[in-house]
Amino acid sequence: MRFDPWNPDFVAHPYDVYAELRRAEPVSFFEPTGQYLISRHADVNALLRDRRLGRSYLHVAAHEEFGQEAPPDFQEQFWRVVNAGMLDVEPPVHTRLRRLVSKAFTPRMVESLRPRVREIAGGLVDAFVAEGGGDLLAEVAEPLPVTVIAEMLGIPDADRHLLRPWSADICLMYELNPSPQAQHTAVRAAAEFADYLKVLARERKRQPGEDLISALAQIDELTEDELVGTCVLLLNAGHEATVNVTGNGWWSLFRNPAELERLRADRSLLPTAIEELMRWDTPLQMFERWVLEDIEVEGVAIPKGVEVALLFGSANRDPEVFTDPDRLDVGRADNPHISFGAGIHFCLGAPLARIELMESFGALLEKAPKLELVREPVWKPGYVIRGLESLEVTTS
Repeated sequence: MRFDPWNPDFVAHPYDVYAELRRAEPVSFFEPTGQYLISRHADVNALLRDRRLGRSYLHVAAHEEFGQEAPPDFQEQFWRVVNAGMLDVEPPVHTRLRRLVSKAFTPRMVESLRPRVREIAGGLVDAFVAEGGGDLLAEVAEPLPVTVIAEMLGIPDADRHLLRPWSADICLMYELNPSPQAQHTAVRAAAEFADYLKVLARERKRQPGEDLISALAQIDELTEDELVGTCVLLLNAGHEATVNVTGNGWWSLFRNPAELERLRADRSLLPTAIEELMRWDTPLQMFERWVLEDIEVEGVAIPKGVEVALLFGSANRDPEVFTDPDRLDVGRADNPHISFGAGIHFCLGAPLARIELMESFGALLEKAPKLELVREPVWKPGYVIRGLESLEVTTS
């Protein structure tokens, strides 16, 4: 098999292909997307921190000046939302936005959320156990981070059912060469979410509460588009990865029953287990960067104006960094995985994600000690944001 992100067999198990890329062609040009694939941990880690690359190029050149076609007009609403969030901008705009939003993600503030996260996770697992199991993704993995981020933002209870579909649809645009239908679906979702948030932010500006939207609405140097883009990013980043770490993680444990039993027998291993599950079956397989100046990687010249595709899933299995990398080890102590990225775009919500995962896995280990897989799951077709369609389990 070769690198083929549209092949379901590759999506289900890309790791043998990654091993061959790291060995034989650590920097390779992938014609279908016009990107250079970067597969070794050292290179991925270095390029994430290299300011000669960026998530965007619009701070240095217009589309035409950079040799790129502008997005089609129908995508304007999507990019207006996305380009106003901190993930897809570069300094100095990124610096300003991250400084403003990071005030809501101080270590003390995030840690203060733990009791509430534990309460939500415990309630979801209690209900799941009472039903004897079901789809772990739909009943536990998805509601937890959505509820947490919705409470942080101040989304009314009656509207929270809208968030997960909007997020899933918006993320369709991040796959490689998305279909026309996926593009239109993502644009519609972005427009609907933006309209919803604008109305809510205007209400909170007049009558603020104790929530993040209220706090952001009071900041004069934050434009309405930036507020919307920030909230959309917090929702998408705040739960897509957490959902997939939960699903991929339990599927990984079921495939490695000795490690699952080890974790059940010694729950003090949970912190290292969470990190290992993020490494072993990475939820975000690829992260892209634009090359803003000519660079050279592993002796390969990469010109300005193209994209590099940083293969997180490959970097996290690199034997140069991880001992016996293809083995799941819930007690792995030395684990410099890059699932949260690196450099100025390192995931701002990483501490919160870790709390959610700790409480979710902890509640399931405690309350569902006999959790068993009902049937082998199927992977969603997406490669970049990689997760399962469902995970059917029984609790007794």
